[in-house]
Amino acid sequence: MMLDYQSLLLALGLSAACLMVTLFGTWVSRRTESFLLTLVAALALTISGILTYNLYGSHMGAILGAVAYSLLMGGFSVIYAASIQFRTGIKPWRVAGLLALVTIAAGAPCMLVGLNGLGLVIMNVATAILLAGTAHQYWCARTEAPVPLTGMSVLYLMSATTFALCATMLIANGEWTLARVPDNWAENLNIGVCIAGMTGIGALSLALHQWRLAAHHRREALTDPLTGLLNRRALFEQHGTRVLGVSSAIIVLDIDRFKSINDQFGHACGDLVLKAFAEDLHAVLGRDSTATRLGGEEFAVLIDNVMPGRAELIATDVLQRFASRRIVFERGIVQPTVSAGVATGTQAGSPFETVLSQADAALYEAKRAGRNRVEMAGYLHPVVDNDSENRTSA
Repeated sequence: MMLDYQSLLLALGLSAACLMVTLFGTWVSRRTESFLLTLVAALALTISGILTYNLYGSHMGAILGAVAYSLLMGGFSVIYAASIQFRTGIKPWRVAGLLALVTIAAGAPCMLVGLNGLGLVIMNVATAILLAGTAHQYWCARTEAPVPLTGMSVLYLMSATTFALCATMLIANGEWTLARVPDNWAENLNIGVCIAGMTGIGALSLALHQWRLAAHHRREALTDPLTGLLNRRALFEQHGTRVLGVSSAIIVLDIDRFKSINDQFGHACGDLVLKAFAEDLHAVLGRDSTATRLGGEEFAVLIDNVMPGRAELIATDVLQRFASRRIVFERGIVQPTVSAGVATGTQAGSPFETVLSQADAALYEAKRAGRNRVEMAGYLHPVVDNDSENRTSA
């Protein structure tokens, strides 16, 4: 036996409630995914709107219709805002509030003055636009997790299409004033697609959560927690098998007398020095560079698309920037320095590990020659005077 329209509406409300509970549970397990909580709020508004619209179908009261319209428009506005939050990280409430106000102002008065058919046309058109916009936002972000985000985009777009069909039916029949809620093939298709869409979006949201969680764990495994730079494992996973030509260079850097800084001022001060040096690397390096903390106080930088001599100048910039720092600590002021060794690939191509070893050997020469200087692999080439060799004062 076919379900009547109101039963289908209740089934849609139940499906939305199940999705809301699923998303809330997912958010509880990882609260950094704040867009999930935004979706929970959106679904709470949408479910309230569906239930109120179901009551409206029984009583056809103007105020009840306006309330249902407002709740649904609020819910769909927040759904769209959640997709923007997912893609950009921007807090969604200003966008959601503005969209809700505009869409409610456009159609709620029609529901109040008896032009409920026109109000439903506006609601369906606005919903179709918001859901299509939601599909677009997830589609633009699909490179992060192609399978779940593409699936979500398709489901939101399908739902948007059925809302557009509902509006088209009302316009085609000239139903500007209704004695009962619309009940036609487009409305039934809309509810069926929305029920299926809720189920699919719930499953894909769980898949997306797992995808992001796995990516988060992988980032943690490849990132140095203190400085935020890549770690040694990440460097070798990404570049260890490469053959470097003359346009690629490796700089290996080591903070001078770091052990004595730890011994004199404590490890907390040493951590501040390491973080300060990582900041200087970020400030100097360009987008064709990969900065890594190899371990302890040793760092490495891989630079691609670099002109001859440029890597040496970059290393010099880093040294001068770091030497000008005054790190104020509770037990005194620390003015650390760093030494660097630079090696480049060859015309015929050199294995990554070979170039790294050459840069490390050049670093050793810089240390032996007095520290706070840059040396090129293969010959001594002081760049920075060592007059201010690792100045520390208590």
